[in-house]
Amino acid sequence: MRGAAIIVAAGSGTRMGRPKQFLPLSGKAVCEWALDTFRGLAEIDPIVLVLSAEDVERHGPRLASERVRVVAGGETRMGSVRNGFKLIPEEVEVVAVHDGARPLVTERIIRETLEEAYESGAALPAVPVKDTLKKVTSKQLWISATPVRSSFWAAQTPQCYRREILEEALAKFSHERGATDESQLVEKAGHRVKIVPSSYENLKITTPEDLTMAQALLEERRGGLRRMAVGLGFDIHRLVAGRPLWLAGLRLEHDKGLLGHSDGDAVLHAAADAVLGALGAGEIGEMFPPEDPKIKGIPSAEIVAAVMAKLAASGAVLVHLDVALLAEEPKLKPHYGRLRESLAALFALDAGRVNLKAKSHEGLDSIGRGEAIACHAVATLELSASR
Repeated sequence: MRGAAIIVAAGSGTRMGRPKQFLPLSGKAVCEWALDTFRGLAEIDPIVLVLSAEDVERHGPRLASERVRVVAGGETRMGSVRNGFKLIPEEVEVVAVHDGARPLVTERIIRETLEEAYESGAALPAVPVKDTLKKVTSKQLWISATPVRSSFWAAQTPQCYRREILEEALAKFSHERGATDESQLVEKAGHRVKIVPSSYENLKITTPEDLTMAQALLEERRGGLRRMAVGLGFDIHRLVAGRPLWLAGLRLEHDKGLLGHSDGDAVLHAAADAVLGALGAGEIGEMFPPEDPKIKGIPSAEIVAAVMAKLAASGAVLVHLDVALLAEEPKLKPHYGRLRESLAALFALDAGRVNLKAKSHEGLDSIGRGEAIACHAVATLELSASR
């Protein structure tokens, strides 16, 4: 069986009040927990991650790889699924469609649902409804019926289908906008969908309470113990006329910029080295040798993306980043908020887990004379159980 996956993470998060797929959860973004679980299944290739256009630009370079393809979503959930399906090769036999807001899905749930879909044509994980259901049809909230609870199951994802069945349903109901999951379209197309008993832990992040529950479940899965590692990073570059000034992934207005083989972003270089240091994985100069002409002028955001990919492959999680800039010019305090937000986005952290400050050198040495900018960084990682 050859499978592929579409992870839909392009929603607006109406009930949460903000997009939930990139909310921080135990050191990772919500959707990255599911992405990493799918990466653990060798039979699933490719994995198509569907993001909003803004998140494609912000997170796409960091999350995309030879196996993970990133694409912008549509106006509705079904539009996003259709955009993702366009990147599924014809030789794929079974397609799993997963909600990026379900971070606690397990390899067992994915594999069992894929195998059932391969046999039955269509399958989805679900759990029996635990609460008594009440049907309410009036605006005054009067109960009109109490259905028999034993006949109801709560649907989850990944919903899995033989490729041709999903393709047929998406094509047949191409103008369908109101469907909340793919199985509705598959059922309307005349196919039966099989239930695969799942786990109540495969919850969907919809409200702030769900995020708290997911955090607690992840802590329990890891035995409540954390193994931490700390890494240090440092970088310094000359300030010269005629170069743009890049710091923390932002271009700042100044009459000088940092000289370097890349764009010279000392903040991103120091922070990336700090992450590698905590991993025990060398330094960015080994990954991007300055003598390599192919990387001349490379944006430092691409260096960070490569470091974050190495971090993800290790199973470790970045939980905090502390950065200290040493500069006499320009004045950086007015830019603190933007610099911090940019760092948080590039390193997939909540802004509350990023600290940034700038210090002058009181006129001392090359930094104090405005000839250079330096940066120190400290990265704190939570290591995987296998490290």
